Amino acid sequence: MSSDDEREERELDLTSPEVVTKYKSAAEIVNKALQLAISECKPKVKIVDICEKADSYIREQSGNMYKNVKKKIERGVAFPTCVSVNNTVCHFSPLASDESVLEEGDVVKIDMGCHIDGFIAVVGHTHVLQLGPVTGRAADVIAAANTAAEVALRLVRPGKKNKDVTEAIQKVAAAYDCKIVEGVLSHQLKQFVIDGNKVILSVSNPDTRVDDAEFEENEVYAVDIFTSTGEGKPKLLDEKTTTIYKRAVDKNYHLKMKSSRFIFSEINQKFPIMPFSARALEEKRARLGLVECVNHDLLQPYPVLHEKPGDCVAHIKFTVLLMPNGSDRITSHALQELQPTKTIDDPEIKAWLALGTKTKKKGGGKKKKGDHTNA
Repeated sequence: MSSDDEREERELDLTSPEVVTKYKSAAEIVNKALQLAISECKPKVKIVDICEKADSYIREQSGNMYKNVKKKIERGVAFPTCVSVNNTVCHFSPLASDESVLEEGDVVKIDMGCHIDGFIAVVGHTHVLQLGPVTGRAADVIAAANTAAEVALRLVRPGKKNKDVTEAIQKVAAAYDCKIVEGVLSHQLKQFVIDGNKVILSVSNPDTRVDDAEFEENEVYAVDIFTSTGEGKPKLLDEKTTTIYKRAVDKNYHLKMKSSRFIFSEINQKFPIMPFSARALEEKRARLGLVECVNHDLLQPYPVLHEKPGDCVAHIKFTVLLMPNGSDRITSHALQELQPTKTIDDPEIKAWLALGTKTKKKGGGKKKKGDHTNA
């Protein structure tokens, strides 16, 4: 590899200030888009309208950045806005014709992503459609997700391992008498890669195995936490509700149907890398064509999953940069006041929450005379 190539390779992580800036710019946009989506959440508002508004905001704001650079910089939505309610776990981002609306008391999970030059910031948040403090099991399940996120932030650190996080978040959920939802992966993020190979599993069980991995400095992770008052074993109820797909980059197949070829060439032009919503395609022809594309593994579907009716699911997702001076959580939103029915008494969980997120400097600091303690 020539030194030029090496420099190219090296520049694409957090050691480059420009890369850090792009992550933070994407994060600023996505945090504001989340704020916008929350402000739109009112009883009788159509879910598709909220998704559309947030996506438009991300497209518009990211489009205003890096406008006048010589080399065109890709930017925009990195994950379509999803608004999943109550026992719906995730990926609900309906088509324009969908009439679903929010209702008073709904537990609303909002999920979205933005990228600048392929550097991705994602966020997930839970908001209850009500005035005043959130109480009862809804408060428990949101507090469980939030506390698990706070613990994960402190354990996704250089030198720690993915399985440490998996074990810890399950312990936190159990303290609130909730479950971490199975089958969720938190991925490392890289330029133009929303689902990097290093992952954190939500729940380890015999069916799901992932490679052991250790976190390293200058990596970026999307930490993705779903909690449930139910069993935490979500089901796909109807494949027809799937609207979010991602191009499987390494796959090719000669599609038979004209509608499939039409849709696939549109996807290759508009969404060659990032996940997208079928809402953004020529709708009449999309449904049929998408089916053939999925059947031949050209597209990876993001299915709408459900817990049982009456179960309540909460979601917190954040993007964290493992900077040399510590962890920088770049996406978040303040929660409503929660009054959970449980309190955390477990000393191990308390100890995790007491960990700092910044790295202690090695050496460099002048020690006072007689100070031999290694702080």
